[in-house]
Amino acid sequence: MPTREPLFDLFSYARPGPGRRDRLSPAEVEQIARTVRRTPEVMVKVLPRGAQTSGAVRKHLEYIGRKGELELETDDDERLQGRDAGEQLVEDWDLELESDRRGVGLASTRQGSAKLVHKIMLSMPPGTPAKGVLKAARIFAREEFALKHRYALVLHTDEPHPHVHLVVKAVSQQGVRLNIKKATLRAWRHEFARHLRQQGIAANATDRAFRGETRVHKADGVYRAMLRGESSHIRARAQAVANELRTGGVRIEPGKSALIETRRAVERGWRATVNSLHTQGQPELAAEVRRFVEQMPPPMTEKEHLASALVNAGRKARILDQGPPTR
Repeated sequence: MPTREPLFDLFSYARPGPGRRDRLSPAEVEQIARTVRRTPEVMVKVLPRGAQTSGAVRKHLEYIGRKGELELETDDDERLQGRDAGEQLVEDWDLELESDRRGVGLASTRQGSAKLVHKIMLSMPPGTPAKGVLKAARIFAREEFALKHRYALVLHTDEPHPHVHLVVKAVSQQGVRLNIKKATLRAWRHEFARHLRQQGIAANATDRAFRGETRVHKADGVYRAMLRGESSHIRARAQAVANELRTGGVRIEPGKSALIETRRAVERGWRATVNSLHTQGQPELAAEVRRFVEQMPPPMTEKEHLASALVNAGRKARILDQGPPTR
């Protein structure tokens, strides 16, 4: 495993007292510069469902292979294409045997059933060169999983944002189960961004809170339906917010105080970072950080985001109804 670059932890700079770090490494300075200059952020997402039975895994492999239209790349450099590619991988990875041995097939609907595979998506914003995304994902998979966990990957370019679907066998060749935690995802984002930069693609990986973003994470199905304008969850939430707006205003959610406290910690961390940059002879970057913090939008809950969107949509509709100004 190659040596990882240190992860910039803004909250360590927000802590008062002797435990607070004051010296920034060159890699951390570079990440700060990428963040305040709004370098495109990578996305590494673990898809939550459909990985507990061999049949579900087969269907997912067929889906990402577009039923034989796309080529699946494997950890042993095979290229599989055709409607039976998913079946070949399920057999090659002994997933039927794994499923039978653990009885997963009989309890696949139970929450908490062990996964046969992890379904991971590596994505970049629209306009990113797709070939570079694929190459970076290929290197990422090799460095993280080669000779340990079996895997297959495929590039999708049928949506504006190029993304790679990566399917990783949950139990390694040595019998060790891969457990994905928040720290794992954070490290993976950092590494994927590093591999993209090595391909000449501007990429960054920072926590959402560091950037002043407070949108609540959506389950994958809700998120995708929201992008298509088909999310019943969002429609229901929007209707509830609209009803509150009509009856006197949006009620504050319990999570609002936590958002405000997180923002305060973020601002403390950025202020300490400004001081460190000045100490290390980086006044220009310190000034960029200060402007970046000043331009952060106020912390908002999901309900407040929806309310703002509804108010703006209503204002726009009224302007359109009025027609062009008369002379």
